[in-house]
Amino acid sequence: MDIMRKKIVFGVIIGVRGFFNPTLAVGDREALAKALDGLGIECVTLPPEATASGAIETQEDAAKLAALFRSRREDIDGIVVLLPNFGDEQAVAETIRQSGLRVPALVQASDDEVDKVDLASRRDAFCGKLSVCNNLRQYGIPFTDTSLHTCAVAGDGFKQDLKDFAALCRTVRGLSSAKIGMLGTRPAAFQTVRCSEKLLQASGIKVIPVDMSVIIAAAKQVGTDEGDYRETLDRIRAYADMDPKPEALEKIVKYTVAVERFVRDNGLDATAVQCWDSLQNNFGCGSCLTQSMMSDRLKPSACEGDVAGAVSMLALALASGQPAALLDWNNNYGDEPDVCVSTHCGNYPAGFMGVKPTVGVMGVLSSSIGAEVCFGAVKGKVRPGAMTFFRLSTEDTGGYIKAYVGEGEFIDKPFAMDGGIAVCGVPKMRKLFRFLCANGFEHHVAMSRTRTARILHEAATTYLGWRAYWHNMPEDLDVPLL
Repeated sequence: MDIMRKKIVFGVIIGVRGFFNPTLAVGDREALAKALDGLGIECVTLPPEATASGAIETQEDAAKLAALFRSRREDIDGIVVLLPNFGDEQAVAETIRQSGLRVPALVQASDDEVDKVDLASRRDAFCGKLSVCNNLRQYGIPFTDTSLHTCAVAGDGFKQDLKDFAALCRTVRGLSSAKIGMLGTRPAAFQTVRCSEKLLQASGIKVIPVDMSVIIAAAKQVGTDEGDYRETLDRIRAYADMDPKPEALEKIVKYTVAVERFVRDNGLDATAVQCWDSLQNNFGCGSCLTQSMMSDRLKPSACEGDVAGAVSMLALALASGQPAALLDWNNNYGDEPDVCVSTHCGNYPAGFMGVKPTVGVMGVLSSSIGAEVCFGAVKGKVRPGAMTFFRLSTEDTGGYIKAYVGEGEFIDKPFAMDGGIAVCGVPKMRKLFRFLCANGFEHHVAMSRTRTARILHEAATTYLGWRAYWHNMPEDLDVPLL
């Protein structure tokens, strides 16, 4: 399944309690259907005539809806719980339990209006939401709260909650079934990128390894008269500005075809690549341009055999639907405490940079093994704008996955260094780097041009069971769990 292209499907529970007015559910059902249709999300729920109240109230109602959910279990990405009035907490919890679905759940409660609290109009969903959440916690069912405790289904705030929840569901589903290709081994000097495949597998993330010699052999077999070769050559010429020698461009095209075929044939969601120096010495080109183009098509590709970095990039791409890049936390920026420079040789996707890139020779590596085998580095400065950073890592001796996430800005400041350059501003940066050093995080970090920290933190902690730090978490979301 290509999770990026899959249509999001929500199972919907409309929970009511009969001694409040159940007809309040009618308007909320219609408003939700309109909102989901506007977001391109499919709704799976019982028709109004299937139950006495037109919603879910009894154990019999719960069993009916659970059976429907089970019949669509391969399709449903998340569950939305609507509380038009107080709701029946047992019916809501039993529907989810009996369905057997292990997907995110969003709990909404509708507003009371101050001048409509008579017996025919009052909702009491403000109170009922606490009861539903209490029961979900008792049942061990993780759930997501709306931005406000109560909100109107037709309101803009809830529409944004639905949009964010769809991204959350896509992130959880994508990560918990991800297949990551490891093309070659990590560079011997980089112990920092070691990780546990077993811990990743415990979260549903499978690593598919292949020796770089296999990819090189496949690249050598690609003919210049093949359709894949010609199509890839056209894409490369349109993708970036470059002036390579013909033999260098031919090698890049053949290598790209071989990698893309391996990704397709193995159903991979992302890759981590031994980007130096086996490919350069044994085939004669760099991997950066290929990685950049794959990441730009939302098939993230990490450098230096960094499997956890590839998963981090994938998480950002799933949460935002936008390309992500892998960078080094690399340089201070003068004496500015909340600004640093993040760089890499040249793997940044064009959509991440925000400009059409240029392609040249890998600067650092070419100085030691020669420029003639190092063509393929994507170069340029990242355009200013919003930024989210994310990194997961396996704590092998402790037996758990850890992560951190935060938001900042790409800044328009000069920095005369070769390669891909991103000048980054992050409030309280010293606190962030104290955390990274104290907890043994890698120098690699994934970034995207979005604001998706809340989605990533929720996916990591609530649904994937990872230990995650949110740098500069908003105060109203910093809720302790007992």
